[in-house]
Amino acid sequence: MKSPAATSPRIAIACGGTGGHLFPGIAIGAELLQRGGAVTLLISPKDVDQQAVRSVGGMEVVTLPAVALQDGNYFSFARSFWQARGAALKHFAAQPPQAVLAMGGFTAAPPVFAAKKFRAKTFLHESNTIPGRANRFLARRVDAAFVGFPEAAHQLRARDIMVVGTPVRPQFAPSPFPEMPTSIYRTSLGLDPARPVVFVTGGSQGATGLNDLILAALPALADRADVWQWLHLTGPRDVERVKAAYAAHGCKAVVQPFLVEMEAAFHAATAVVSRAGASSLAEIAAMKLPALLVPLPTAADDHQRHNARAFATAGAARVLEQAAATPEKTAALLRELMEAPAARTEIQVALAKQHTPTAAARIAENILNALKS
Repeated sequence: MKSPAATSPRIAIACGGTGGHLFPGIAIGAELLQRGGAVTLLISPKDVDQQAVRSVGGMEVVTLPAVALQDGNYFSFARSFWQARGAALKHFAAQPPQAVLAMGGFTAAPPVFAAKKFRAKTFLHESNTIPGRANRFLARRVDAAFVGFPEAAHQLRARDIMVVGTPVRPQFAPSPFPEMPTSIYRTSLGLDPARPVVFVTGGSQGATGLNDLILAALPALADRADVWQWLHLTGPRDVERVKAAYAAHGCKAVVQPFLVEMEAAFHAATAVVSRAGASSLAEIAAMKLPALLVPLPTAADDHQRHNARAFATAGAARVLEQAAATPEKTAALLRELMEAPAARTEIQVALAKQHTPTAAARIAENILNALKS
């Protein structure tokens, strides 16, 4: 990796708030570093951000005092917006960026507005099929927009829009370390190296409903208790309850609230049960991992359901609506994903078509080229 020189173009990436914004931002930052850029990640104070950036190397990390709009509290949101803009202005005054890239969410807008004072080029990336409020607001104010799904392009009023896919970090590849078989990843996580693994993850938000759905299905999967094993990321509130449920049904399970080394979980898994955030879908596609998608019902603009539908239409996943789920239906879909070779192969072929391995590189190249013009 090249070391940024004093004359390297400085790019700030506003990517905090959720893993869906943060992890693609990190992937783009890594590509910019490879091309000689100096990168600053602008993140939120949330735990998911603070934990995830601990393993990031070569990039400056700055925390902005931004908070999401919650319960209609517009006063707190507006105050945090101006505080975050002020913090960005202060940081940019010391190290002026040549470009600012917004990844969506509540940390996106303040740095873009601050960047205007320094005449920096501005960009956004929208990873979902339905653009978020922040990116819809910013689209007419940035120099160019990048989108992950073609469906999002016509919903953003940007002067220049490119469909590039959603970036994933380099460790999310089928075999980044060919010498490490699946059994090694399983052992490292405390799993049996020989048993197939159901990986359950609710992402950085929305885990409780998913936890309830899986626990309700365990009696219908009683005959697999001695065959399968479970790796379950519950979120912070449900760890002990979920552990107790697996134990009561005689299932081998590793249960944790959160896992920084998500790539190890993907490599260990036979199939995954996941929400349908765009970043998660991009990682699932990169790994070609058969998935049961359960969209978060409360997601803004119902974007997760639209994301999941796009994958299901392409044959790249199975989808289960949380409200319509029954234990029997959940169990039947898991049996198919875990034990039906023809279905698994069909899904993996479709997933390969959903993966865009060049996404981060294309975004990095376009930003750097814009700075030369």
